[in-house]
Parts: sequence; structure tokens; C-alpha cells
Amino acid sequence: MADPHYAPTEDTSHADAPPAERMAEWTAEHVGNIVIDAEHTAPPIGERDFARIASDLDVWDAWPVQDISGRPVELDEGVTLWMALSAPHREDPDERHGIARIHLFQLDGDRWTHLGPVFPDGLTPGSREWCGCAVLAPDRRTLTIYFTASGFRGEETLSFTQRLFVVRGTLHGRKGAYSFDDWGVPEELVSRDPAWYMASDAGTGSVGTIKAFRDPAYFHDPRSGRHYVFFAASLAGSVSAFNGAIGVAVSASAEPGDWALRPPILGADTLNNELERPHVVMHGGLYYLFWSTQSHVFNPEGPIGPTGLYGMVSDRLEGGWVPLNGTGLVFANPAEAPAQAYSWLVLPDLSVISFVDNWGQRADAAPRRFGASFAPRLRLRLNGADAALEA
Repeated sequence: MADPHYAPTEDTSHADAPPAERMAEWTAEHVGNIVIDAEHTAPPIGERDFARIASDLDVWDAWPVQDISGRPVELDEGVTLWMALSAPHREDPDERHGIARIHLFQLDGDRWTHLGPVFPDGLTPGSREWCGCAVLAPDRRTLTIYFTASGFRGEETLSFTQRLFVVRGTLHGRKGAYSFDDWGVPEELVSRDPAWYMASDAGTGSVGTIKAFRDPAYFHDPRSGRHYVFFAASLAGSVSAFNGAIGVAVSASAEPGDWALRPPILGADTLNNELERPHVVMHGGLYYLFWSTQSHVFNPEGPIGPTGLYGMVSDRLEGGWVPLNGTGLVFANPAEAPAQAYSWLVLPDLSVISFVDNWGQRADAAPRRFGASFAPRLRLRLNGADAALEA
């Protein structure tokens, strides 16, 4: 990688932040060694394995209302709250991205209840709301949401500028009637440094070519006490259209805030355009960095990996990342349904959530069948750099 990836145009370091190490790379050599077997293939999703929340509502990228450790917060008798990108149903599923908003859901046992939009109209600064995360304070009332504002409020033509925002609100209600209000003013988390990160509106805007500055995911490091936000990004200075990366912001304050942008921690230059929904889980004394990607955003010159969950492992957050299983692939969708699910999120207990995408075995000419709902949970087995699905 060229030096501009590592030298900011201005001093964005934090006095107490750890030093940034050289960016890890996910390479064609890694992907070329992928071998898919039963332990690294998700089970097929059938008609009885999921149900739509509502016939007129499409649901996809989801995350829990979590505590500082990343675990879903249990409220009344095991009830948990979840957020997900949602939109009124459209015949063309790709249209949902242009009208996406964050909605609230309650999970009680295996029953999902839709509780409506999280934010009131006009609060967020984008023309639509994209992925993020939500952290509930120990008082079990104060919520912090990190989210992506895509475009600009009031724009007539949708743009693809993505900005990372944080906003705080208050939890109210009871089982079946939870909501958030008392919202503050959304604040931009960090500004993009053009020496490290390509502008998010630099792509064409068509599916698979959009550049990234999105998907913030909070992580509290129990060792150092520092707070991190990881996000999907695109490398500056690349000569390739396939320049996906994972970025990071760090706060060394006792409470998350005063965020400092850092250089990307992982790049996939010349290999892949989108390393989506990156997040970190700590297990067995090691840090695991996960992301999702799809086969159609790999460089067509190859090698092309399957749509699936990928990851790396390290004994520290600032560097030393090596691909899980030697390739990065944790598991893929089954060959007979290669796009059946997407947007995997690994929780601290190693359970994995996602949404049902283009599911079921069909002939190539068959119309797309968008599941638009929560997928069955999976569970990982992690042992050092070895990762697989539990049977």
C-alpha cells in the first residue's frame, strides 16, 4: 500500500490512543485457498425456517439493543429489543435501500413484534438511515445509537454520501410497547480523512459499486478500557475499483466520546469492494474481527469468494490480524442457494444473526425471492485462528 494510507493530512491522533500499526491485508492468495466443506457452509433455509414480520414491511440488517459488552440487554422476563433497517415492501427489493429507516422490534422467546420507527420524522440528517448499533447504559434507560446517515435530508435526487452519526435518547414503556424519545441532536462521529478514506460518493451508485463510510459498530475493550467504533470504508489512493476496507475511530475517554479517526485496520485492495458490517468480538482472550461480503463485489479477475461471513483474529486490536482458517472465510451460504442470507452479526455468545435474502433453490431464470425477515440463528466454534459452524 502507498504511504498516503497511513499519513493523515492533519494530526488526528489522540494523546491516549494506542499507536496505529500497519494495515492488515486480505489478499487474493487468501481467497484463492478457500475450500468449502460442511463445517463452513450454512444450512439451507426453507419455507418453514422463517416468517415475515409483516407482509407490507421488508426487514434486513439487524442489531440488538446491547450493553457495553455487546450482549443483548434483557428487559422484562427475557425480552430483548432489536433494531433493523426496514422499508415498505417493494416488488424490486433493491429499492429498499433508497427508503430505509431504522425500526424497533421486540423479541420474546421466538416471537418478533414490530414496534415502529426508532427516530421521529426529521431527526436524522440523511435522506435515509443505514446500518449502525445501539448501546443501552447501565441505568437501562439511556440509549446511544451509532448510525449511518446516507444522503442529505431534503435532497431531490438520492446521493450516496455516507456519514457516521451518534445520538442519545431515553427508553420508555413496557413489554410490547417500548419506545425511545427525548432525543438529543445527532452529532457527526468523525469526519473522513481523504488521506486514508475514499469519498463515499465516489462510486457509481449502482448495487455493488457503492463506496463506503458506513455501518458503525461499537466495541469496548475490557483490557484497555478504550472505546472503539469500527466501520466499512474504501481505501484512498487505490488504483482499483475494488478497494474495500475496515476503518476505526478510537476514544480513550472514560466514557465514549471525543472520537479520533484512525487509519484503516484492514484493506482488500484489488480484491473486494465491500467489507460490510465489520464488528469485533472477544473470545478466549483473542479479538475476532468479522465482516460480511458478497460474491458479486469481488474483483471479477479473481479469485472470487462466496457470499458469506469472513474474519480475522489477533491478540491485540491495533494490528497483528491474520485470516481465520488461513483464508478469512468463516462460512458461506450453501451452493444451491448462494444468496440465501446476508449481513451476519456475531454476538458475544457466538450466536450469529442475519436476514433472509434470496432464499431457496431455484432455476437461474427464476425471479428473485426476497425473504425480508430475520434468518434462523447459527452458532460458531472458535479456537484460535480456526473457525467453523457448530453442528
